[in-house]
Amino acid sequence: MTKMLAPPPPGLAPVPGDAGLPYVGYALHYMRNPLGAYEKRYRELGPVSWFRFAGRQWVVLLGPDAVGAALQNRDRALSNGPGWRTLIGPFFDRGLMLLDGDEHTAHRRIMSQAFTRDRLALYTERMHPSIEKTLDGWVPREGFRAYPAIKELTLGLATEIFMGGAEGSSAREMEEVNKAFIGCVQAATALVRYPLPGTRWRRGVVGRARLEKFFRRYLPARRAGDGDDIFSVFCHVESEEGERFSDDDVVNHMIFLMMAAHDTSTITLSTAMQYLGQFPEWQQRCREESESLGTTTPGFEQLDLLTSLDLVIKECQRLVTPVPGIVRRASKDTEILGHFVPKGTLVNVGMHYSHHMPELWPDPERFDPERFSPERREDKVHKYAWAPFGGGAHRCLGMYFSGAEIKTVLHHLLLRYRWHVPADYVAPMNFTSLPFPDDGGPIDLRTR
Repeated sequence: MTKMLAPPPPGLAPVPGDAGLPYVGYALHYMRNPLGAYEKRYRELGPVSWFRFAGRQWVVLLGPDAVGAALQNRDRALSNGPGWRTLIGPFFDRGLMLLDGDEHTAHRRIMSQAFTRDRLALYTERMHPSIEKTLDGWVPREGFRAYPAIKELTLGLATEIFMGGAEGSSAREMEEVNKAFIGCVQAATALVRYPLPGTRWRRGVVGRARLEKFFRRYLPARRAGDGDDIFSVFCHVESEEGERFSDDDVVNHMIFLMMAAHDTSTITLSTAMQYLGQFPEWQQRCREESESLGTTTPGFEQLDLLTSLDLVIKECQRLVTPVPGIVRRASKDTEILGHFVPKGTLVNVGMHYSHHMPELWPDPERFDPERFSPERREDKVHKYAWAPFGGGAHRCLGMYFSGAEIKTVLHHLLLRYRWHVPADYVAPMNFTSLPFPDDGGPIDLRTR
């Protein structure tokens, strides 16, 4: 074990750690088994340690105390933009997640007008026809691949709700757009971070260009129109001071939000389908609640009545956190849990590991939605025991939209289908970027 190069000032401890393999460091360890890699690191080195990843030195923060210190960021030493740009390059640059300080506050204030409760109710109403149309095309069968089917569904929802549709776009073009999003997301963990032909980084560069071209094509019509989709709202909304988004702002925010809206929801939906297939008692319990609403198209307020689904969704986000970690960069010298973190340090905040710590969650690998019930509330053992949407100033702006989308889709699935997944099935999760099942999440899907 070696120490970080920068010596700490008096009263602070050095960050322990080691570089791992030449250049790649611990990247392969993480991609193969992130929980195992972080468990070993936490037990041996504690909540604050350093390692090398793709040629760079990172500090990793594990456990709720360290995660909370980063998310609260009391001295504003940890910056979002410089951290995320190191990981995801130009692919989602200038999205809300990559802004800091007053600029982040100003953009978030403008964007929040697209996520008021009234607008969420409107978006929920508009989801139903798109969901029903997509499900009409599903062919129930044994071995149905849930993950890619749901990804197509959520991309359609994002296109409809966020853009007001994509008039003039063919199914083939939308498939190319989906591939472009995948290319941008997966480029984040590229070991070769240069656009050489055939590399993941190159696919990200090509994907970003494709997405910019796609959104800029629709921008004039959204500027000229009076639609109430999110794209149109971004084109017209103003702050109290009269500030508006530029064309570049609108495109950058749309690329980031479209990715966040369909990728993260897809992960939680496919995880829920797996566990509801493995635990038929929970599937039936949720179905009975959906049936009790007496409608296939519940409104936003009615979704609050699906309390069992809420428990299931929270447990799925604990077991497979859609965004397992977030990144920051120290803009000045700072201290985290008594350890000295010098200016320029890259920081990885591992929320996913906290969701599996036995100190916080009894039998953490067991699917047990009742953990979140009013009687138990295991998530309240620590403010940051459960943090799938981050926290602090950068807490996910779209978390309520995400909840409404996931509940609405599952409501339709429960009323249309029954499905089964073998009890001993373990999803082969791929963590090269955002987590997804390598086998597509096969289920035995049957029409009711």
